[in-house]
Amino acid sequence: MKTKFLKLSLLALFIFTASCSSDDDKNEVAPVVTTKVSNVYAPQTGGQGQPVGGEFTKFSFSQNKIVTDDSWDIAFRGTSVIVNGGAKISATDTGEPERKGQGAVSVVSGIFANVTAFPASSTFAQDASGASAFPTSGDNAWYDYNGATHIISAKAGRVFVIKTHDGKYAKVEFLSYYKDAPATPDPNTAVARYYTFNFAYQANSTTTF
Repeated sequence: MKTKFLKLSLLALFIFTASCSSDDDKNEVAPVVTTKVSNVYAPQTGGQGQPVGGEFTKFSFSQNKIVTDDSWDIAFRGTSVIVNGGAKISATDTGEPERKGQGAVSVVSGIFANVTAFPASSTFAQDASGASAFPTSGDNAWYDYNGATHIISAKAGRVFVIKTHDGKYAKVEFLSYYKDAPATPDPNTAVARYYTFNFAYQANSTTTF
């Protein structure tokens, strides 16, 4: 009897342990992976005193690709960057897409790898009529412009935490505005309007990267 009871106890312990192990496996959170995206083309028409136009190039973090539907999170045209949340910056701009999502952006000073916590919700901004959520000048703009060489350089130490169109989060650091991301763009030969950037996408219901 004692032997039978011992065997039953060991069997129950084995089943319980296996069940816990299985539950733990199901609850494991996949690590957030940093992805580098190269040469996202962002053409525009006009500029240099003329009205800027043309379609924005729309990108989805969850799909890690350029998209043409409303699943976009961030979009590019020339040096302009927009998010899929809020309202159109220019109601008359036919190339600017309507905002159909929850998108917003918060600017964080720091090193990309060290930005691991989501910023406070009060720091996020959405696009609005006449106002871009992405700062277009000053310390929090994504780029610096050299008036002598006309080179656009991604600003170091700026990380953009983006609320995606469906309420998830990604962090982005811009690396280059030129095709193939030359370390030192040559003003005479560098081909502009090609974005290279790193991003990390958080698909889980957590508040950290």
